[in-house]
Amino acid sequence: MKHLNILLAMTVVWSAMTGSLSPLNLLLGVAVSALSLWLVREQVDATASKVRPLRFLLLCGLFFRELALSAIKVAVLVVQPKMRLKPGIFAFPLSLTRDFEITLLANLITLTPGTLSVDVSADRRLLYVHALDCSDPAAAKRDIANGFERRIREAFPL
Repeated sequence: MKHLNILLAMTVVWSAMTGSLSPLNLLLGVAVSALSLWLVREQVDATASKVRPLRFLLLCGLFFRELALSAIKVAVLVVQPKMRLKPGIFAFPLSLTRDFEITLLANLITLTPGTLSVDVSADRRLLYVHALDCSDPAAAKRDIANGFERRIREAFPL
């Protein structure tokens, strides 16, 4: 039953991302979702029973909020006649330990405009992040730690 719920949720996300509710697009969304679930079935079985639905929704809400705010910030930076960018890479110290959590964090960061997850250290203690505006790396680290990382820990408890 949990796989069906996840499949339906992924199909809804697929439809939202593609912006189409046509029957063929929904069918493609189901197919892509089913293939994705099949590829990560061991991880889904290990984590799906531990998901806190309300906390997961809060994580989704945070992501969409950060997506909108970052898109606006990047748009403002780009349309200025003289771009005052300070791009750079910083090492974010991870408190997350499971591969699933680290992957989710890296993907949320990458999907947010202006940031890109570059690499994870071999010991899985650092996540290297490229930021379009890296003028204050300490603030960026605090934002990630108090935002995405905290919400991931709350949504997927050990």
